[in-house]
Amino acid sequence: MKKIIWALALLGAPVLMVSSDAQDLGEIVDVAQEATADGVASQVRIDDLDDETDQLTRDYRAALKQLAALREYNAQLEKLIDGQKKEMVSIRQQIEDVTNVDRTIMPLMFRMIDALEQFVKLDVPFLSDERRARVANLRALMDRSDANPAEKYRKILEAYEIENEYGRTIEAYEGEMDINGESRTVAFLRIGRVALVYQTLDGEESGAWDRTQTQFVDLNGDFDSELRKALRIAKQQAAPDLVVVPVTIGQ
Repeated sequence: MKKIIWALALLGAPVLMVSSDAQDLGEIVDVAQEATADGVASQVRIDDLDDETDQLTRDYRAALKQLAALREYNAQLEKLIDGQKKEMVSIRQQIEDVTNVDRTIMPLMFRMIDALEQFVKLDVPFLSDERRARVANLRALMDRSDANPAEKYRKILEAYEIENEYGRTIEAYEGEMDINGESRTVAFLRIGRVALVYQTLDGEESGAWDRTQTQFVDLNGDFDSELRKALRIAKQQAAPDLVVVPVTIGQ
């Protein structure tokens, strides 16, 4: 009985051995498959890392370019700021210079207006209202804060030029004249600043400014026809011609 059992044991031993080898082989295959899967996963991760590295490299290079551009921009901005600072210093200096000029020229302009006003007051009294209004406008201009000194000075020079022009021109215009206590409309004739005469619109009465008496004097009809002719010439209603007009010389 023992021999049979032993034989069975011997016969059964290889079978058991084969079964054990097959199990080991399966485990080896499983391990190999797992290793292969792990290798594939690792390769995928490596590929992903390569892609990520490439992207990071590109991002880094782009960042370097952007940094270089920003540095160049900052350099240009610094130059611009430096230029603006210099311009501000220049503007402040100009403002200071203008302020100093204003302090000098403002009193001069007021003196010029005073002199012009006095001149109009003492001059032959033609267009008196218009000329006095011009002086008043200059004084009003001097009080305006929205007008700069250059504009004020220009207006004063214009007023002087207008007054200067009066001395070189001939003019006829109508205005009111007090004759024997009665206000009448007359035709005035101005010949430069040499003569200022008037004649009533009916041509019957005439007078001239007397510098000595500083008033108009009646001409007693001595120049009526000559004045009518001179008025027509001044109004461009007649051709230029020689005329005789009364002139008084102040002492």
